[in-house]
Amino acid sequence: MKAQINFYKAKQFDLCLSAGIKEWLSQVIQTHKYNYTEINYTFCSDDELLDINKSFLDHDFYTDIITFDNSIHDMISADIMISVDRVKDNALQHNVEFNKELHRVMVHGLLHCMGYNDNNEETSLIMRKKEDEALNMFHVEHNRI
Repeated sequence: MKAQINFYKAKQFDLCLSAGIKEWLSQVIQTHKYNYTEINYTFCSDDELLDINKSFLDHDFYTDIITFDNSIHDMISADIMISVDRVKDNALQHNVEFNKELHRVMVHGLLHCMGYNDNNEETSLIMRKKEDEALNMFHVEHNRI
């Protein structure tokens, strides 16, 4: 089976540079000494992700991402659900471009599959550092084009 990164839209949404993003995500995975089989990103609305959060995790709150990690050892396989509405709000709150926040959230889901967590202050700082490193890889690569 060929390794794949797929993008699906439950909500009307255009993902810019999808080929470049797939290459970048693959590079992030390889940098961390992982491989992958299939990674599915689904972009949806707040309400759609809230329904998933309630149904599968018994959480009754909005979130920007839910990662269903099916990885085994160093082989990543995952379904990553992202609320485009939350990403837009987060971008406004943190005064960053939408695409940069979207990229951060996308790599955040991958990092969870690699064993990184953000369930306390210490692990959140490590996660943020890894996100920043990955974002720098993307921006360096795409500024050369």
